[in-house]
Amino acid sequence: MKVSSLQIVLYPHPCLRHVSKPLKRVDAQLQSIVGRMFELMYAHQGVGLAANQVALPYRLFVTNVTGDPQQKEAERVYINPILSGGKGTDEAEEGCLSIPGVHGDVRRAERITVHAYDLRGREVVEQLEELSARIVQHETDHLDGVLFIDRLSPTAQMSVREALSEFELDFQSRRDVGEMPDDSQIADELAELERLRT
Repeated sequence: MKVSSLQIVLYPHPCLRHVSKPLKRVDAQLQSIVGRMFELMYAHQGVGLAANQVALPYRLFVTNVTGDPQQKEAERVYINPILSGGKGTDEAEEGCLSIPGVHGDVRRAERITVHAYDLRGREVVEQLEELSARIVQHETDHLDGVLFIDRLSPTAQMSVREALSEFELDFQSRRDVGEMPDDSQIADELAELERLRT
């Protein structure tokens, strides 16, 4: 795998619906992948990015609640995250780097606990609230093949339907001219990537 060639995939790419597999080891290649994910996240003005958004089937995401590449101390890497202890509810607008330009209000737990591993393989337990909690819930959803649009109210889903249809048409047209592999090829690629690392 050429880490430098990783790019953010757009809805409705099948990788976005793939349920990610836990990682079993941290090595130099994974560190390179994480570095590339941060680059892409910042380049697209994001605050979080999950591995399946760059077509990798791993339970891994990166965040920086500030969105500022200069604020390195705010960078977080979550490997094999497990969420628990959701408390309170909060509704706020969300977007997604894989569905650019589409936004909607999503209700999530206001406070959560996340158990994960960092890039040194150390266990991390964090109690998060507000925006940090929202980002981690959004990115963990990605690892389970869930998109924020799935959590919109029926009315909000209707309001984004036209925009999503444009993404679907673009995806199909790229596939029709051979720019995009078919679902079975993508599934084979994901299975091979899983075999190498999970």
